[in-house]
Amino acid sequence: MKIKQTRNAQLFEEPLIFEHSEAGKVGFTIDNSDLEDIQLDLKEEIIRKDFNLPEVSEPEVVRHFTRLSTWNYGIDLGFYPLGSCTMKYNPRINEEIANHKYFLNLHPSLQQKYIQPLLKLIYELQNFIKILTDMPAVTLQPAAGAHGELTGIFLIRAYHQARGNTKKDTILIPDSAHGTNPATCTFAGYKVKELKSTKEGMLDLDLFKSSLNDNIAALMITNPNTLGVFEAQIKEISDLLHQNDALLYMDGANYNAIIGKISLSKMGIDVSHLNLHKTFSTPHGGGGPGAGAVVVSERLKDFLPGPIVEWDKEKNQYYFYTPEKSIGRVKAGIGHIGMMIRALTYILSWGNEIHKIAEHSVLNANLIRRELENVLKVASENPSMHEVVFSHSTLKKLGYETIHLAKTLIDYGFHPPTVYFPLIVPGAIMIEPTETESPDTILAFTNAIKDIITRMENKEEALKDSPHNAFVQKIDEAEIARNPILNYFTK
Repeated sequence: MKIKQTRNAQLFEEPLIFEHSEAGKVGFTIDNSDLEDIQLDLKEEIIRKDFNLPEVSEPEVVRHFTRLSTWNYGIDLGFYPLGSCTMKYNPRINEEIANHKYFLNLHPSLQQKYIQPLLKLIYELQNFIKILTDMPAVTLQPAAGAHGELTGIFLIRAYHQARGNTKKDTILIPDSAHGTNPATCTFAGYKVKELKSTKEGMLDLDLFKSSLNDNIAALMITNPNTLGVFEAQIKEISDLLHQNDALLYMDGANYNAIIGKISLSKMGIDVSHLNLHKTFSTPHGGGGPGAGAVVVSERLKDFLPGPIVEWDKEKNQYYFYTPEKSIGRVKAGIGHIGMMIRALTYILSWGNEIHKIAEHSVLNANLIRRELENVLKVASENPSMHEVVFSHSTLKKLGYETIHLAKTLIDYGFHPPTVYFPLIVPGAIMIEPTETESPDTILAFTNAIKDIITRMENKEEALKDSPHNAFVQKIDEAEIARNPILNYFTK
């Protein structure tokens, strides 16, 4: 087998994977001793004969998956500077509590009287989220942030339908919005009108005012927004919406920057989803499970999906409750219980110092801004909150692109930041350190970027073919998108 030498390690050029199947290799043996007593009456037409499964030995299988585990980049290995995604460390205490046998072995269909401790846990998490956001009601049912968005828009639709507002068929969305925002509105049956941002990446208030009419059902805005900037005019925006019998949806993906510091109620927010897998440190990525709590104002609380956990003081017990005007269930069961347990553990771990999550994440983002603002162009001159966004202008002048910086960072051992988003920033480089990273890690990261830019100034053409020391090197992304190989026997 060919190998190649790099400055990091000897790497297999062609890893032992299932394409190395050979007829006759056996990795396990099934005990057939009991099969003689089992009469199988299966029709011939339903028996599959086209599995074409690989034949490999047990050591090859074990080594394959062990090798993959060492090649993966994860939050336990290093810094994830992905802007807006809030990819932060998941404390092990969260996992310990969520995997306690009293939680792990509960059957989801048990009667309420047998799961009172679990209902108490959900009730307490509901209350903590209501206190932190200063909002009157919440549902924990949505399975993820985007699912929370959809739930929120359904709530807005139910509100307008109950009031007979049949003309309200459009939702305003800034052009800096997360991609799920317009998709969610469209999926919920609304038209979307895009609002151009100012040069500083803020909502254009004059354009917003001129766009308000009887057809507007809501404005969907992220605050802090995708440039990491706080929309300081948010109260004026909400007042204008309410005067037009429209509602304000706040995408809470960046709630990490304001937790414990800002009242959503005083900002005039009507509905907001909070990603438990972002702000509250539950696992993120790998397809889930996630969790998207949705908080609402008094206008919308009667439409929330059930079940919501309530407390009966007279009977001294917790119970499930569904509002009379509820939009109905949005998920089977109670929700992702494991994520709720992890989120509550995180909140209790911080206690009355939970505001420091926001303070430390903002401080870290500004440390990155200070270190890099002399070598990269900051996208907005406004103060940065949880993340900082740079444009590609410096790189372009040197003859390079954002992708070259991102791919070269891999050779330095860092996961690249989010690039080319938001779309309103040319060649965007979006960096979010979160509160869990140390100044040492941040300075190592920014020093790596400075070193790469110095190499660009020296016209190192090899940077355009980065990464050079990674397990997977430069790939043809267009070809991969057009002709993906989805299983081991695809040719």
